[in-house]
Amino acid sequence: MKNVLSIQSHVVFGHAGNSAAVFPMRRLGVNVWPLNTVQFSNHTQYGHWSGSAIDAGQMVELVEGIGAIGVLPRCDAVLSGYLGTPDQAQAVIDVVRAVKAGNPHARYFCDPVMGTLNTTGGIPGSGCRVEPGIQEFLVTHMPEVADAMMPNHSELQRLVGRELETAEEAVDACRELIARGPKLILVKHLLDRNSPADAFNMMVVSEREAWLAQRPLYPFARQPVGVGDITSAIFVARLMLGDTLRRAFEHTLAAVNAVVKTTYDAGRYELEIVAAQDQIARPREWFDAWTVDLV
Repeated sequence: MKNVLSIQSHVVFGHAGNSAAVFPMRRLGVNVWPLNTVQFSNHTQYGHWSGSAIDAGQMVELVEGIGAIGVLPRCDAVLSGYLGTPDQAQAVIDVVRAVKAGNPHARYFCDPVMGTLNTTGGIPGSGCRVEPGIQEFLVTHMPEVADAMMPNHSELQRLVGRELETAEEAVDACRELIARGPKLILVKHLLDRNSPADAFNMMVVSEREAWLAQRPLYPFARQPVGVGDITSAIFVARLMLGDTLRRAFEHTLAAVNAVVKTTYDAGRYELEIVAAQDQIARPREWFDAWTVDLV
């Protein structure tokens, strides 16, 4: 069984960070070692929350504790998401180095959560609040460290320092990032001016492949939080289970669609991850990906 060290936030109520990511990975048959960067009462889009970030040094100590009992070589991947402080970002790099020292074949998947407070370019603002300095660290340092990165459209633009309007421009941006280190880029939500207004686009790009696919965009009155977290988690799990890049991408899109559709049909704000668990493993609807033609 594959083991993933998941370094993300935790909320007591609802689904965001590890509270969204851990269950889907386990449901798919991947073992997860959760390391919580923060513990909040609820996610920050509610406008009120309580809790705090853990000390960055403690993150490293916890992983050293895993190493002390001799199991760190069994870690197959590190997935990082929401970080509470810039020091935690450096701690993630230290953790990744420790994991790879124990298992040189381990892979680091970076979900570069930078926060989106406004609705721009058609992307509903997530309301995710990220401390100053974290974005700069992610942009400057993480591409050289990560084996894969999983930004949304806004985060991809910040990683390459320019606006992107089409799928072709996004592929170019992904390949620019790949030249800095990662072997693949999953764009969890892609805006394309040529795409239908009611379509939700995703893209995955490697050095030789570029796949694009769409699912329905559901008209929530208030967009649920945590969709990006389950997207990254399912994608990592499917790759760990041995899927090809296209198969992992298509399964991720289909499974996330099932969760979002179940949530929308139920009239809920928090993601209905447990209710949709069977479709996380075996989605009923499938969305075929196609290659992006570059001029």
